Amino acid sequence: MTPDQSGLKLRYDVKTLDGELLLPAGTRLDRDVMQELACRAPTRWPQAGLLDYGTVRIDLRRFMMSHSVYRNIFPDAVVGEGLEAFMATVALPLPVLQCLSFFEHNDYYTYRHILMVFALYALLAYGMRAEMGATQVEVAAGPMHDLGKICVPLSTLKSVTPLRRAQRDEIEHHAEAGYVLLTYYLRDAASFSARVARDHHERRDGSGYPLGMTLEERQVETVAVCDVYDALINPRPYRKQSYDNRSAIEVITEMAEKGTFTWDIVRRLVAANRKGRPAPEACVVSLDKRGTPPAKNNYGIIQDDESESGR
Repeated sequence: MTPDQSGLKLRYDVKTLDGELLLPAGTRLDRDVMQELACRAPTRWPQAGLLDYGTVRIDLRRFMMSHSVYRNIFPDAVVGEGLEAFMATVALPLPVLQCLSFFEHNDYYTYRHILMVFALYALLAYGMRAEMGATQVEVAAGPMHDLGKICVPLSTLKSVTPLRRAQRDEIEHHAEAGYVLLTYYLRDAASFSARVARDHHERRDGSGYPLGMTLEERQVETVAVCDVYDALINPRPYRKQSYDNRSAIEVITEMAEKGTFTWDIVRRLVAANRKGRPAPEACVVSLDKRGTPPAKNNYGIIQDDESESGR
């Protein structure tokens, strides 16, 4: 289903890091509004290579090597076979890179997550580049998928307790906020990266947000799978203990069983975890559920306002 973006209405203002109001709460993000926003942007922002910005290259390698799962997925042989050079082709507008710096200094969970989703997506896209035609533009969508979180209060992003409904709405706002920000920064109302920011929480079965549409774009779904997987195998504010890799893979395969994700992309992720790196189409995925999810996981738990005020 092609998303009807005219049905998407901002729940909160969308502002840049320096406080410029791009669109106010209540705005319907129809074609004309988004086209006008793209035309409002300056002619061009300076761009810089992502891996050459600040300590990104060093941090990315450190994140890969400090996690046992990622050491398996990103051995030196794989990184050196062209993956890092593939990632190094990505250049981003300076305001986008400044948003990355904001997360580095204010929300390290999000900073690390953005970089690792980028690396995972680049790995899968690199393997699919012949059939997907993956280019620098598509790969650049990885480090921009959560850009809209600059519009979410840090207290909400870093909350360790179950969220109230209003806070959950603030979190979900990052999808449409990222769509607005990237349309502006990239000066393109039809930007692939902007669509990824908007749609990476949509699902094949229509169970996602913000539009609840049937996600059919393969590249966007690849980002979505990487997004979920990285969130599972790493600590998060709402869940200090990570999923072990087996449990995380089981969550992802269960989503494929239910039709939330497609098997093709899930098999590619599973194959990247396997010794010998079998071809995805030859990868047999176990449907056994023997993992042990971590305890004290507050993800998805909504705390109603009455129980909060009564504490």
